[in-house]
Amino acid sequence: MMNKILLIEDSDDIRENTAELLELSGYVVETAADGIEGVRMAQHNLPDLVICDIMMPHLDGFGVLQVFSKHEQLSQVPFIFLTAKTDRSDMRKGMEMGADDFLTKPFQEVELLRSIETRLKKKSLQQMEGHVDVELQSEVSLAQKALDFLDFTHFDGEKRTHHLQKKQSIYSEGDSPSRLYFLEKGKIKTYHTNREGKYFITSFIKEGEFFGYVDILENQIYRETAEALEESIILSISSNEFKDLLKQNIHLEIYFRKALTSYLMKNEKILVSMAYQSLRLRVSMALVELAKTYGNDLHGPVVIRLSREDLASRVGTATETVIRTLSDFKKEGLLEIRGSEMTLLDVNKLANLRY
Repeated sequence: MMNKILLIEDSDDIRENTAELLELSGYVVETAADGIEGVRMAQHNLPDLVICDIMMPHLDGFGVLQVFSKHEQLSQVPFIFLTAKTDRSDMRKGMEMGADDFLTKPFQEVELLRSIETRLKKKSLQQMEGHVDVELQSEVSLAQKALDFLDFTHFDGEKRTHHLQKKQSIYSEGDSPSRLYFLEKGKIKTYHTNREGKYFITSFIKEGEFFGYVDILENQIYRETAEALEESIILSISSNEFKDLLKQNIHLEIYFRKALTSYLMKNEKILVSMAYQSLRLRVSMALVELAKTYGNDLHGPVVIRLSREDLASRVGTATETVIRTLSDFKKEGLLEIRGSEMTLLDVNKLANLRY
């Protein structure tokens, strides 16, 4: 099904030329000549994305966005501003109100099409992720049954306890998976190293989580390395015993299959983010992920201890670039920095940055 775009623009020439461009690019386009007409059309026939001029009679672009923000369905529609003005205060105002992008006239055709593609891709991924989250939440009782069955404390089979120092490896890329791991205490990261020797962090493991099961379930060698971020205690059982337990208990099988799906979805989201999101958003997403992984109370300040190098490897950029972005966040009152320790002052605000 083709995506439907609502174009709100008072200039006849710009409206007609832009609509023609979008239709030639495979979109279904509806047009409105002013803000009031645009709001009525959106309420009558919900669009997949809105492109809106700012300076218009009757109801300007800011007014249109304000109406959208108070409507449950319209507030979820990606919103791109077009404007002949280049005032940065207008851009900040629009972004703070909830706009997804801000293009200045005259704009390049490829610039507009790229922005549309990015917003629609992000929306689609969020909807897919939300569906998975709902499914996982509905399986809380199933997960509990699985974890009760695989109770490491009272496990009768061959079980090992591993005491690790900071930066000590648990397993490495290229190894054959021989054990299922459970983090009892501490913090773990997993990362992949490319041919040039650069590494990219693929996940952070928190206490009470299993890890190392992805490659066991997919019957292949490890595609990443697991390493302790601090002193940690890990419990493990052999992969053969784990596979036997999966055969014995359907709840365990379903739980880990769903965990595998969630893991793959999360990594797809990260790759899309690196391809389409701004650096600010990628850094904020990484900080929010860390807060959710290691923070006990997201309503208050959350303290994170992670090297700038590790944060940069999660975001996929240079360490110096991450440092500059963190400095900007500090100036904006989003976090405090003391050495290697970062205090996130408002996790919700970081999670909802628009640009």
